[in-house]
Amino acid sequence: MSNDRIRIGMVGGGPGAGIAKAHRMGMRLDNRYALVAGTFSRSPEKSRQAATELGVAEDRVYQDYAQMAREEAAREDGIEVVAIVTPNDSHYPVARAFLEAGIHVVCDKPMTGDLDQARALHELATASGRVFTLTHNYSAYAMVREAARLIRDGVLGEPRIVMVEHASGWAADAVELAPDNKQAAWRLDPAQSGEASLVFDLGTHAHQLLRFVSGLEVTEVSAEMQTCVPERRVFDDAQVQVRLCNGARGTLWASMAATGHEHGLRIRVFGSKASLEWQQMDPHYLTINHPGGRREMLVQGHDGQSEAQARLTRVGLGHPEGFIESFANLYGDVAEAIDRHRESGQTRFDDLPLPTSHDGLLGIRFVQAVGDSHRQQGRWTHV
Repeated sequence: MSNDRIRIGMVGGGPGAGIAKAHRMGMRLDNRYALVAGTFSRSPEKSRQAATELGVAEDRVYQDYAQMAREEAAREDGIEVVAIVTPNDSHYPVARAFLEAGIHVVCDKPMTGDLDQARALHELATASGRVFTLTHNYSAYAMVREAARLIRDGVLGEPRIVMVEHASGWAADAVELAPDNKQAAWRLDPAQSGEASLVFDLGTHAHQLLRFVSGLEVTEVSAEMQTCVPERRVFDDAQVQVRLCNGARGTLWASMAATGHEHGLRIRVFGSKASLEWQQMDPHYLTINHPGGRREMLVQGHDGQSEAQARLTRVGLGHPEGFIESFANLYGDVAEAIDRHRESGQTRFDDLPLPTSHDGLLGIRFVQAVGDSHRQQGRWTHV
């Protein structure tokens, strides 16, 4: 590990922004980053306000991302990596500008707003020789890494059924009508997030978690989307049947209208020998169910579990860790990749299971297949 903190910039994340706070707390937790530059808002006043609060020098606050990419790349002490925490429709042009400037990228999901952009950005990221990571932070929970390891080791046998859901109730009523709800304003605006914003937003997380834990690719979908809240302009519930590459079947439910649910992320995998279950609202525990009524409860921090779990456990047994730590784990893996890139010029390492532009491309292919299937009344559609 290098003793030099990695110089990072941020696009988006100004006053009122939501997920940017988790990014910043995550990058601070291990003290491996220094936030030194940014364009935090389209409003210069708000961008300067954010910079003052974050301790970013006034001369490193830029009018727009293009200026930031250009001028930071030209500085001897310029940023090495940028965190993109803007609405979905801007991810592609912002990420492209920084990759073309030779700067590593950490980008919120979804990677882009359509498949052509996803293909182009994947090709650019691959050719750039730079680290490109999507913040699918749920795959950076310690017990999610443990679940993936158990399946790879054959503890469950051959996976037969995979069920994943990201069923939140955050928009079970018309939150977009509230004048001060910045998140709802853009997430529920089809111009910024697409009519299928639900699948871009929550569905891609569920899709990536399914793939990461099971080790299987989704090959076909049969999908139906609906709008539960009257007069809403986007879909807020999606029910998806999936076929997987080994012949297994499964379901993916994504919703922001699941009344009474908080975050609602859960995955279950049923194999020929046993099954497992993990829930993000209780992330310290991984349940293994065996035939005959025997049930194991694996607890984060115990000896005897994998190195993949142990390296992400910070405080130790009996001290629950959660959402912020998952961002810190992801940023820690990014920092490790950047440190290694400094030494070797390589960007891919098998022991760092970072979500890459390839995962982003598969996520957008999944979104498109869900939309195509829905428009054909649930017809099975290849991904």
